[in-house]
Amino acid sequence: MGKLSNLGHALYEGTVSIDFVGRKWLWYAFSGVIVLAAVAGLAIRGVNLGIEFEGGVEYQVSVASGQMTDATVEKIRDSVASAAESEDIPAALSPIVNTSGKDTIRIQTEPLTNTESDTISSVIQKAAGVDERALSADAIGATWGAQVANRALLGLAVFLVLVVLFIWAYFREWKMSVAAIVALAHDLVITIGIYALSGFEVTPATVTGILTILGFSLYDTVVVFDKVRENSKNLARTRQTYAEAANLAVNQTLVRSINTSVVALLPVGALLYVGVATLGSGALKDLSLALFVGMAAGAYSSIFIATPLLVQLKELEPGIRTGDARAMRHRQRQQVDRYAAVPAFSEDMPLLDAPEDLDVPDEPYDDADDDGEPERTGSTAMRAPVRTPRSTAGERPASRAVSPSASAKRAQPSRKPRSQRGKR
Repeated sequence: MGKLSNLGHALYEGTVSIDFVGRKWLWYAFSGVIVLAAVAGLAIRGVNLGIEFEGGVEYQVSVASGQMTDATVEKIRDSVASAAESEDIPAALSPIVNTSGKDTIRIQTEPLTNTESDTISSVIQKAAGVDERALSADAIGATWGAQVANRALLGLAVFLVLVVLFIWAYFREWKMSVAAIVALAHDLVITIGIYALSGFEVTPATVTGILTILGFSLYDTVVVFDKVRENSKNLARTRQTYAEAANLAVNQTLVRSINTSVVALLPVGALLYVGVATLGSGALKDLSLALFVGMAAGAYSSIFIATPLLVQLKELEPGIRTGDARAMRHRQRQQVDRYAAVPAFSEDMPLLDAPEDLDVPDEPYDDADDDGEPERTGSTAMRAPVRTPRSTAGERPASRAVSPSASAKRAQPSRKPRSQRGKR
């Protein structure tokens, strides 16, 4: 923890810096690959909508703990499919059968009539070896699922509008709103693409999780933007460019973002493991997957996507370009006198140390030979030309004789303390 604390302090002070803004094209390329994979998953496999959105019949059969095996699940699936083929029930030809909890098996089919539903119920009871009291059936219409989908889309649209208005009102900067919305869209596409690639069902719990991760991603982005605004307030005084001030803000909030994300992902990851490994299908698994993927994507986008995009948008402003050019000119003026930094003298120093940008002749002069002419050598060291040394002020010869001062033979007045001044 001590090393992490020291690293966080160094990042905050700017003594250690990671160039997030300068490497923006690397982060954009990495995000582009992930987004393309997510879009490909949506286009090829599509989203596995749950029964709440498409409608259908859901059967839940309670079995003994010893019968909760893959063999029982396969037996029920094959029995329902065979009965649907023999009884000409096309809606039950491809049932979805999985476990739910420790003693429940869930079977889902497309919408059925009452007669077809009774036939499938009898087949499930016979395949599972239970009576009718251990089996329950729920018919879910597609109309309710459509209402849930419409409400979810409406909630998402309202949320995005409120996000734009809030960021614009808080920061007085529409470019920050654009960068935040792009980061949110980045998180949404990745989360939905992961659902498509993994085959998880999209249920109302998934919609709840997606709306939750949008708030988490927005919170992290607003924290970084607030630090950007603070650092870019006095750019003329700090002699920084806008990109440097924004990059410093990301470094200053980096440790906080990592700590917040890790603390949030650990319990969500535990819920995801329990939902997948122990409980099987259910709302807990759908909610935890959306939260886990969305929180990780939100932490990434607030650092690697939102802030670099904001810098790109701000650098289009004439005022920001002028300020950046002024800061660069100030740095160049500081480096005009290349001999301003003189090294301290030491006994082993060479007679002349040429700077790297000084044109050194290929064959520098060496000591003069016997006839007084300098000779060239192949050595890389260069001797200073022999010159008459200048005398310092204390070594200059006096222009006239120094006579003793006449005041030296008189008594000089002494300065009295303030309390004694004016008294005789």
